[in-house]
Amino acid sequence: MGEKTVKILFLASEVADLIKSGGLADVAKALPLQLDEFGHEVRVVMPCYLNLIKGAESFPVVGSGELNAENPDPRLHVPFQIRETLIAKRLKVWLIDCPQYFARSSMYGDNNQAYSDNGARYAFFSAAAIETARVLEFKPDILHCNDWHTGLAPMILRLKYAKDPFFDKTRSVITVHNGAFQGVFDRSQVAMVPEVMHVYNEMISQGEYINFLKCGVFYADKINTVSPGYAGELTTYLGGHGMTRNYVAREADLSGIVNGCDYSDWDPSTDKHLKIRYNLDNCEEKLLGKYLLQRKLGLTLGDDPLYGMVARLTDQKGVGILIPALYRFLQHKVQIVIQGTGDPNLEHQMRDLATHSQGKMIYVPAYDNELAHQIEAGADFFLMPSIFEPCGLNQIYSLAYGTLPIVRAVGGLKDTVIDYDQNHEDGNGFVFSEPNPDNLLSCLRRTLIFYLEDRDELQRIRRNAMAKRFSWEDSGKLYEELYIAALQKPKW
Repeated sequence: MGEKTVKILFLASEVADLIKSGGLADVAKALPLQLDEFGHEVRVVMPCYLNLIKGAESFPVVGSGELNAENPDPRLHVPFQIRETLIAKRLKVWLIDCPQYFARSSMYGDNNQAYSDNGARYAFFSAAAIETARVLEFKPDILHCNDWHTGLAPMILRLKYAKDPFFDKTRSVITVHNGAFQGVFDRSQVAMVPEVMHVYNEMISQGEYINFLKCGVFYADKINTVSPGYAGELTTYLGGHGMTRNYVAREADLSGIVNGCDYSDWDPSTDKHLKIRYNLDNCEEKLLGKYLLQRKLGLTLGDDPLYGMVARLTDQKGVGILIPALYRFLQHKVQIVIQGTGDPNLEHQMRDLATHSQGKMIYVPAYDNELAHQIEAGADFFLMPSIFEPCGLNQIYSLAYGTLPIVRAVGGLKDTVIDYDQNHEDGNGFVFSEPNPDNLLSCLRRTLIFYLEDRDELQRIRRNAMAKRFSWEDSGKLYEELYIAALQKPKW
């Protein structure tokens, strides 16, 4: 980007190191840190989940604001405080502290049920985040929004601040991390943003309701998602999650950038969760990690191929096609370990499968970070048969650990994994196409034959996988280009 420093206000509902439920939090930490390293001025804004973020009550208050302070209706006045902390000792994070919305027992809901006022909570957050920039006199060039939680922010910027000289040069970008989650709410939930409440554009509505992600896609200057493959899928009838028309209308402003990987956390040569560490030059040591994992899980020590999976148990992750495929695949001499929680029905089916396949399959119904690292390191193959996958991180972790990913040709998976049978020279995993158990089973049997036939070739492909790198530096440069393109857009 040359010498120009860009001021970026980066909005996210969660940020790793403070609070995390998924990959969005990892991106909301890693990308701003990379942009900061490039020399840009970045401020991350997130809700202050007072009961959930360790030490949040001791973060200093650096400012306070009141939403709709000028509005004659006192019911619309929402006061808030702005707390500040640092990530990696250098990246400023501003937390919007408003107890009525964010002092809860969970981020998004309790007992698998979303909070009924999530629309109001994140409408408030989007509006308060922009107001925070003014309160703290940070005049952003780029307002970078992420997913539906901040989908209203580009709309608020356009409508509420259209004639405000403070934001005259500000342009907005929205990143779609998962287009299936759109934030559809009754309009009463956006009452505290009166500039939005009465806008009935058909491109932002869903029947009588307002769709937050549609708002972001309609009003942002640029839209991107987390892989080129997923960006293309969003414009198709099958891949658009009901928003195909919205993406097609903005196709000229839609792009995809693959997420980077935090190799400080996911590197088999330095991984603090491993007793046996290895790298590209001594990847044979991986076998010892496999034996340790087998012993820890109570599986028979030995040479049977070990297949691992760490995932939320949801239909999106392909668990519905995986379970029937595994019933048949487990008839072979293989071992399988699956860790994850999610849909209670899929959890129940997974328990039944493990009971049916005692001695060959272990199911761990929890998320244990140490075990997740040990599965990535100790398994021979990693299962990721997703129905859709905007980017995916586990296949990138698996490549780093020489654990060959088994993926469906979809979204970011097809952008990062090269099928061995299609490209022997550069292959680094195995890919199947059709989302059904038979197609997946056929792919699993391909991996089994490959494992049994040629160990030297297995080692070569492992080295292929480990040599592949997805750095945030590379991704960050593409985000810089995206910002340049957004800043060149004329003001509405």
